[in-house]
Amino acid sequence: MGRVVFIGAGPGAADLITVRGAQRLAAAQVVLFDALTDPALRAYAPQAQWLDVGKRGYRDSTGQARINALLVEQAQRHELVARLKGGDPSIFGRLEEELVALRAAGIESEVVPGVTAAMAAAAATQRPLTRRGRGRNVSLSTAMTRAGTLRASRSADTEVFYMAGHALPALSQRLLDAGWPADEHVSVVSCAGTADERASRHHVATLAEAAASHAGRPTVVIVGAGATALDALETTSADALEAAQVSVETLRL
Repeated sequence: MGRVVFIGAGPGAADLITVRGAQRLAAAQVVLFDALTDPALRAYAPQAQWLDVGKRGYRDSTGQARINALLVEQAQRHELVARLKGGDPSIFGRLEEELVALRAAGIESEVVPGVTAAMAAAAATQRPLTRRGRGRNVSLSTAMTRAGTLRASRSADTEVFYMAGHALPALSQRLLDAGWPADEHVSVVSCAGTADERASRHHVATLAEAAASHAGRPTVVIVGAGATALDALETTSADALEAAQVSVETLRL
């Protein structure tokens, strides 16, 4: 009886995998990999058997029950099985179902964290998801449910919506309905962490404009404090500094 290691492959480029993830991958005899993992990762385990169990959105090319069964089957045959998941295994990766299947079969497992798309989008655009004093919490959610229902909320200073590429115009209205101001900042990044990465800036009321660049691509939408560009903050800071300097000069007079 072998064991399974769940590895976060990161959001895109192969070199965004962690050192530990690369080490575990190199030791595996079998790799079950997701659709959005970089093919260049095969170089870390060229001797392994690679099994494509990828999905895109809610269009299953490999059903979850089949993936669960494959994990158990391969772990019963091999010493180490790698389950390579895009981003971080714990963020919208259906990790729980696979862990439960392994536990039911008495198979040991390990989870190696990875970089999720929200973090890659924040890094690419240089917009920190948390901000001192005004961005104290972050919410991660999926924009679309399996039933096709579009959801939006205003539960945190920064809201990040995954899987939003097909519904950007409708998401704009949902955000307004949830109470976000029409002029609230929005950052849209698709294919975050890859060579094909695209980013654009919008406001809640103009989010529909992003569809031309991002529709149909793996997309995250960041709303609120974490979407504010540094130049906007620098302008505010410069105005505050100028006002403070004027006040100091007035006191000296």
